[in-house]
Amino acid sequence: MKAVQNERIPRNMFSVAPGIWGMKDVFVNFYMIQDEESADWVLVDTGLKWSAGKIKKMADYLFGSDNRPSAIILTHGHFDHVGSLARLAEEWDVPVYAHFLEIPYLTGKSSYPPPDPTVGGGMMAWMSWVYPNGPIDVWNRINVLPADGTIPVLQQWSYIHTPGHSPGHISLFRQSDKVIIAGDAFVTTNQESAFSVMTQKKTIQGPPKYFTYDWQSAKSSVLELSALNPKVAATGHGKPMHGVELRDALLSLSQHFDERAVPEQGRYIDEPAITDPNGVVYLPEDRFDRNALALKVVAVTTVFVLALIFSDKKKKKKKNQLNKNLLDIEYNF
Repeated sequence: MKAVQNERIPRNMFSVAPGIWGMKDVFVNFYMIQDEESADWVLVDTGLKWSAGKIKKMADYLFGSDNRPSAIILTHGHFDHVGSLARLAEEWDVPVYAHFLEIPYLTGKSSYPPPDPTVGGGMMAWMSWVYPNGPIDVWNRINVLPADGTIPVLQQWSYIHTPGHSPGHISLFRQSDKVIIAGDAFVTTNQESAFSVMTQKKTIQGPPKYFTYDWQSAKSSVLELSALNPKVAATGHGKPMHGVELRDALLSLSQHFDERAVPEQGRYIDEPAITDPNGVVYLPEDRFDRNALALKVVAVTTVFVLALIFSDKKKKKKKNQLNKNLLDIEYNF
């Protein structure tokens, strides 16, 4: 690591484990991994459309200016993980690696299964019907990860195919110290709740419900990751977890996945969407009443805004009273 001396640490950057750093942008994380032997580094996921500047600032801080990565690795291609991909891959002129089952969604061939706002759990889920699920097209940069689980640009790491949240979703694993970068196979905050997203309250949850299209596959993925007995887990949403806290929470999630992770209702509960190497081939019936949900979102948003206004007025009232008290102290001194 070649951090720029006397430069302020970029906001929302955090350390995960030796040679691994992350950053939260609004509600999603991306990561940088440095190879111990070569000192080369890779970017894992690219955040939102406006994340490119933050990513480059973080890279400059960690590795020095004009030090581009050897590659970009994608856990999957949902909008909040590939928002800055096209721009960064072009500017840096670097390859992008993904699982072959993600390729249709990264080369303009297929949209993902639509998000499901009926799963409940909070405003992030209710608003998911407006989240983009269409493909991007970076065909000239995409490289398919080897079938044997190796990662060409990270010799000490392997990847595990962890589908359910997306067809070609992968998690990265470093055997030497049992570190997982899990993407959205599971997360460490309640991603359906806007309040939890803002506060980043730490709790292990299944994959974000509103974008998960195959719950049986998602369960199998969590079981496989739990069986690795990881000591550190960094996820696409939420803070890293370590040690006994991680072990016990992930074991509990894997043992009680159906009760804790699978929503009580939703489009993909009774049957999953079906995909193949060309993209989506079947979608269950959509029973989503957008008008009813829109009214609900408006009502909740109104209450939220009114609460903020009321809170702000109370703060101003307290501040005015404090200023008055200070004036009284000053004039009575």
